[in-house]
Amino acid sequence: MQPLRGTKDILPKDIKMWQAIHTIAHDILQIHNYQEIRTPIIENTELFQRSIGNFTDIVNKEMYSFCDQGQRNITLRPEGTASIARALITNKLYTEKAINRLWYLGPMFRYERPQKGRQRQFHQLGIECIGSNMPIADIEVIKLATDILNKIECENQYSLEINSIGNLNEREIYKLDLIEYLKKYEYELDKDSKKRINNNPLRIFDSKNLKTQEILKNAPKLVKYLSRPSLEHFETICEHLTYLNIKYTINNYLVRGLDYYNYTAFEIKTKQLNQQNTICGGGRYDTLIEQLGGPNIPAVGWAIGLERLIILMEKNFNQKVQQNTIYIAVEDLYQVDVLWDIIKVLQEYQFQFELDLSNNNLSKQIKRANQLKTKICLIIGENEIRDQSITIKWLETRTQQTIKISNFRKYIEYLKNF
Repeated sequence: MQPLRGTKDILPKDIKMWQAIHTIAHDILQIHNYQEIRTPIIENTELFQRSIGNFTDIVNKEMYSFCDQGQRNITLRPEGTASIARALITNKLYTEKAINRLWYLGPMFRYERPQKGRQRQFHQLGIECIGSNMPIADIEVIKLATDILNKIECENQYSLEINSIGNLNEREIYKLDLIEYLKKYEYELDKDSKKRINNNPLRIFDSKNLKTQEILKNAPKLVKYLSRPSLEHFETICEHLTYLNIKYTINNYLVRGLDYYNYTAFEIKTKQLNQQNTICGGGRYDTLIEQLGGPNIPAVGWAIGLERLIILMEKNFNQKVQQNTIYIAVEDLYQVDVLWDIIKVLQEYQFQFELDLSNNNLSKQIKRANQLKTKICLIIGENEIRDQSITIKWLETRTQQTIKISNFRKYIEYLKNF
């Protein structure tokens, strides 16, 4: 029996990286007063149609949608922001606080061709700063993304690209001129781009087709259609990023693929993952909450793809992970009451340990401890049982010492400080 295509088991040997990401995100975001939120994996299909947009690839091609037994149209969530906006409205969080800083981590689902770093069930870490239209909010969320990546030690492995896509009115005027330009080259565009000309022309900028990219080089630039407020908002962000020493590149063709974005759009990319090189994407979405039936509340946020992030971090992370588990080798598991006293002390001082349950002879158990690359092996053999002692063997240096059981707590206390 094989897993479904595009899904993947996360094995115990990989879990440490997932836990490290959660811990790093939690610690950094908690300092900035971001609160964790968990929304359902399933939502009404209409939520994503109204928020992401009917003419996007996600809604048209990639959503896992079905009718349940009550004939309700249900979708496995393809992204997190729409669900957060829905939760804000449903629970009226905006009546409790003017600014809601929220973060989430969980699985998303899209029907795409699986590749390295892209699965049909994938996971995202995301944040949403809801309630402010000030550029300082945009700067805060971008800074938090770089803080998390730097803490995970991906500092030199990514680049930040930013752009201003203006407001809806500015984009509508721009779209008319863009369509007029693209119509001249309609027969030279790739198949998907031809379909997007009238419905979603901005998505053509995401095309990987070389001929289409060549045509786009001379297309009208969105920046020329932006009003003074849009430009000032973007200029403020750029000034603060420079002050914070956060390196960035302005990409005039960066538009993001979801309908709800306005003003700021940004992506964090790496060159290590071939075409799947975007590890973080986000921007401002000031109209989404009102669009879903809530009040007029501005917001900005981002999402990081964890599968792609783990590809970046696994080399450095695996080099640094040390097996600090204490291995316990016991000659006779039937006759060692003192074993529970030893385990109680290890629990009290929060040492991770593994008790050998094989009942093999001691040499085989110590060999197993070596194979697991543990540093310390506690040995309880016939001599130790007789003398009410325990032998502590340091496997890397092959040194060992025997201490009385009565002194074990003091030794562990010393080890904890060491």
